Amino acid sequence: MKFAVIGLGSFGSNVAKTLYEKGNEVLAVDNDKDKIEEVKTFVSHAVSMDAADKENLQALGIQDMDVVVVSLGPDMEASILTVLYLNEVGAKRVVAKALTEDHAKILQAVGATEVIYPEKDMAIKTATKLSSPNVLEYLPLISGFGIQEIAPPEKFVGKSLRDLDLRNKYGIQVIAIKEIIPERTTFVPRADFVIKDSDVLVVIGDEKKLEKIHGL
Repeated sequence: MKFAVIGLGSFGSNVAKTLYEKGNEVLAVDNDKDKIEEVKTFVSHAVSMDAADKENLQALGIQDMDVVVVSLGPDMEASILTVLYLNEVGAKRVVAKALTEDHAKILQAVGATEVIYPEKDMAIKTATKLSSPNVLEYLPLISGFGIQEIAPPEKFVGKSLRDLDLRNKYGIQVIAIKEIIPERTTFVPRADFVIKDSDVLVVIGDEKKLEKIHGL
């Protein structure tokens, strides 16, 4: 796939490098020449220019990119203008980094296909893991819902999913189980799957209902 990453701060540069390492064609863009120098050996192409300029974006052939990631740090005006112009020149998909709720609303209004909150998402994940020690990983979904990787509470060990009846008792669903011994992952496990203390459960549900199982 072809990606353009506009804005090479910590987030943007890591996105660009990771996409390139995964075998994608990556165009990195920033108006800071030093940042371009730092990333140019880790991407397909690196260009120093002001992306908040419609003519500059047209010259890059942005309309040929599969995805454009906009991560312009604290410069909200530049990110808003860049997303606006990307939409006007025919970008297929624009993923923009937002700093605030209002910033996100404006980005969506001017054409962002998707808005992300790296700092907010990481803060939520960290707080969730700190407040619920058995939560190994957390992925927020739509408001109020999430996916968690959890170590099974002691009460779950030795019981089958049928016996636990988590959907009816707690309103959550086990969508996968990662086993250590033997090492394998079972997606949509059968009702007769018996939980071991070494297993990791991947569960989905309302965040408030997920909280109920942490104290078991």
